[in-house]
Amino acid sequence: MPVTVGLGAASPDEKIRATVRAVGREVDLTLFSCPGTAGSFGDAVRVVEAVHPEAALVAALAAGDIDAAVRGTLPASSTLAALKAAAGVDHLERIALLETADGHLFLLAPVGVDEGWTVADKVRFVEHGRHIARSFGLAGGVAVLSGGRLGDIGRHPAVDRTMADAELVARLTGAEHVEILIEEAARRYGVVIAPDGISGNLIFRTLAFLGAGAGHGAPVVNIDKIFVDTSRASPDYTNAIMLAKSLAESRKP
Repeated sequence: MPVTVGLGAASPDEKIRATVRAVGREVDLTLFSCPGTAGSFGDAVRVVEAVHPEAALVAALAAGDIDAAVRGTLPASSTLAALKAAAGVDHLERIALLETADGHLFLLAPVGVDEGWTVADKVRFVEHGRHIARSFGLAGGVAVLSGGRLGDIGRHPAVDRTMADAELVARLTGAEHVEILIEEAARRYGVVIAPDGISGNLIFRTLAFLGAGAGHGAPVVNIDKIFVDTSRASPDYTNAIMLAKSLAESRKP
């Protein structure tokens, strides 16, 4: 049976219609949108109308009516609040699928400013990242970043701490500590682990909003359902849906 994916569609804009066209029959797609919008997306896609489409999307995911969900153009605050409530967690941990300006895809974590501050956090991100990378067919290997080169040890305690943490994470997981060389990590590895959530968020924003790269969605990894968070600044949601499909297929027997 095809994978069923729900996509949030706050309004019938061109990004949603382009995604519907691009996905085609790759998944069984259902849009979750506001009342009165069903006829605006074309005849080839099912639309669930609701006064609060974000709540309807999360409810369908929690009930197992869909295999995976993608936030799409629904508002972040209310959608993620509904997801946290349904999943019974007080925070969400995400791993972002990014693309450089010259077309290299890689996963980056942490990307939330309150995430990834301990060695244990980063070890979990390595484990989740490897699974997602295999599911989506990304390059093998995990790169762990720190705040400088090894020759910078002693210049500042904060830098020393990031390098000690990166060395420990690498030893515990079999990843590679690549120091501060993000430019090499993004091209050689399928998963890149930032020193903390602030630096990860800055890497994501610099690449996507200043560096002519793109963000293609961020699976939430600390819940038992497949939910891919997205930015409304994304050109479309095709890669996010295909990522959700890959994750759903990896869970099927």
